Amino acid sequence: MSATPVTQLTPSSQPQQPCLPLLGASVTELTGWVQQQGQPAYRGKQLHDWIYHKGVRSLTDISVFSKQWRAAVADVPIGRSTIHHRSVASDGTVKYLLQLSDGEIVETVGIPTDKRLTVCVSTQVGCPMACDFCATGKGGYKRNLERHEIVDQVLTVQEDFQQRVSHVVFMGMGEPLLNTENVLAALRSLNQDVGIGQRSLTLSTVGIRDRISQLAEHHLQVTLAVSLHAPNQALREQLIPSARSYHIEDLLAECREYVAITGRRISFEYILLAGVNDLPEHALELSKHLRGFQNHVNLIPYNPIDEVDYKRPSGDRIQAFLTVLQQQHIAVSVRYSRGLEADAACGQLRTKTSR
Repeated sequence: MSATPVTQLTPSSQPQQPCLPLLGASVTELTGWVQQQGQPAYRGKQLHDWIYHKGVRSLTDISVFSKQWRAAVADVPIGRSTIHHRSVASDGTVKYLLQLSDGEIVETVGIPTDKRLTVCVSTQVGCPMACDFCATGKGGYKRNLERHEIVDQVLTVQEDFQQRVSHVVFMGMGEPLLNTENVLAALRSLNQDVGIGQRSLTLSTVGIRDRISQLAEHHLQVTLAVSLHAPNQALREQLIPSARSYHIEDLLAECREYVAITGRRISFEYILLAGVNDLPEHALELSKHLRGFQNHVNLIPYNPIDEVDYKRPSGDRIQAFLTVLQQQHIAVSVRYSRGLEADAACGQLRTKTSR
């Protein structure tokens, strides 16, 4: 993955020019930047350590730098957000609304277990995909997130939990493959700067034509999760408006190509909606699409939202769907959402607090 060129980190000696936030920059970029400021090269590694491991929010707080230089770069932004709202569920899941520098709000979720701490990050303010069952899609789209705004979400959860983040899933607000440049830069930073292994990073997409093939060219070790949610074109168009211009067969062909190029298994996300896509015949139709290449299906019982009438299937209905896939030798598991009482379904908390 390529990072943003260091030339985009504008020296503070030219205050009339905007300076991109430093968060998301590599140690090489930061070293180049401090040298542009007339500082010795070793300051770059110090700056990197204070940003990523000490969680500094202002350059004026870096005590190993001289007071004179701290004053000179006081207005250079690191790129941290503020916690606008925090909601805690009984299972320990914490959902955050983070306020960005322009006042926009994004959602982030911290999901703890005995052995790991997972962060679900957003990649856009809102989402343009307008999936019929999704609260984020109902709220419209504002803009892409910058690389620092994505990395900041992970650091914020890590600091709040006082625990190292072990896994990151790009499954929050937005469509990551409509923000590919910043998402790739954030993936690089989370891996190389924050220190999270690529195989502990999951990138989710509803499917954007040609973008999965382009992603394959980077030969990443991240997990790719494709939101399928339907076993045929007609039903997928009903649930996902963008599917009208990207046929399910074309999407699956691109997925097969991805597996062939990367050698990495694809995960297919399938939200179970009662009476819509959860029948045994749907499971059988789905299995026919998924034969012949490495994949795994994550069945996700639906999280109800106020804006639509979709319901969560019964336990028996979920089990029947699961059984059909297993009988067809499809690798499958059921993933239950955490923090239901904390409005953990993407977009719910942001929608409620903005009313």
